[in-house]
Amino acid sequence: MKLGYFTLTDNPDSYGALRRDPNRFLLDVMEEAVLADELGFSSVWLPEHHFGLFGCLPTPAVYLAHLAARTKRVRLAPGTVVLPLNHPLRVAEEYASLDLLSGGRALLSVGRGYDHREYDAFGVPISESRERFDEGVALLRKALSEEAITWQGQYYRIAEPVTVLPRPVQRPHPPIYIACWSRPTIELAARGGYSGIFAPFAAAMMFGSLANSVAEFRALAATAGQPRPRIMCSYFLVLADDAAAVRRGKERLLRYLLGAAPALLDERVPPPPHLAYMVDVVKQLRALRPEQLGERSVIAGGPAECVAALKRVEEAGIDEVILYFHFGALEHRETLRLMERVARDILPHFEAAPAVPAAAH
Repeated sequence: MKLGYFTLTDNPDSYGALRRDPNRFLLDVMEEAVLADELGFSSVWLPEHHFGLFGCLPTPAVYLAHLAARTKRVRLAPGTVVLPLNHPLRVAEEYASLDLLSGGRALLSVGRGYDHREYDAFGVPISESRERFDEGVALLRKALSEEAITWQGQYYRIAEPVTVLPRPVQRPHPPIYIACWSRPTIELAARGGYSGIFAPFAAAMMFGSLANSVAEFRALAATAGQPRPRIMCSYFLVLADDAAAVRRGKERLLRYLLGAAPALLDERVPPPPHLAYMVDVVKQLRALRPEQLGERSVIAGGPAECVAALKRVEEAGIDEVILYFHFGALEHRETLRLMERVARDILPHFEAAPAVPAAAH
């Protein structure tokens, strides 16, 4: 199992005096991402969140292209492109370009997102998010893997043949992951031959445990005749040597979760049917107390405890964990120290990061 760096640049209004200056925060994220490369983390995952409503990094392809010039070996990925808010051809162009500029180090993760406020601002009905996503991801893969394509769908039409340029270095395209928060999305990803990314909390809600989710995903893929998919998950990390420090980390996580709740659910109107499960998600989040936060959400404790917990994740069949360090307004310098400690005390227990793909040389 590999370990990567992940952030959603959480910075909602609810943080109050702890809220960061967004410009400074994004420059700090760049420094952390470069350090991840230097320390031996496998990958860097940057978000798409608009208008500072929850996170504050809206254009992952731009920031990842900048990182391509400042890093040597780390894989570069969005976490996650909100595909219904982006034209699939444009996404294909951006990530084929990133693949070229990075020497074949690009990964691509796409999802439906969940923040109704972003959909409203872009004038896209969130009630259409599933249909737009299903069509969009099929067009995206076609545009990356084929030339002179046409398309006739419900939301996208390409009458005259077009070819996305540049062509990706990795063939037929960079690995495509789908963010899986619901059973229909898992079924689409597994049967379509995509890789998957889980949030352990959501995976446990759907299937009882992360291991069950992984098994279901791979069983669906096998039934559809697809090769073994790679499956990743994200985890909040609290590496601390005493109970008081662990509790402070879990209190930060509660701050994060409560800050995320308005993005997950508009309580003024009933959610569309395909997002109805968010009602239960938000209800559970708001009922949580620090002592209830366990391995469904967070890896916490000293180095030995964190290694043991991550080994259990590995045994569940996860290929890579992307670690969220600075959630809940952890200060930048503390984040850098935390990353250095993880590289010293935890990374050596797991698989080394891959070399740059041969096609890139």
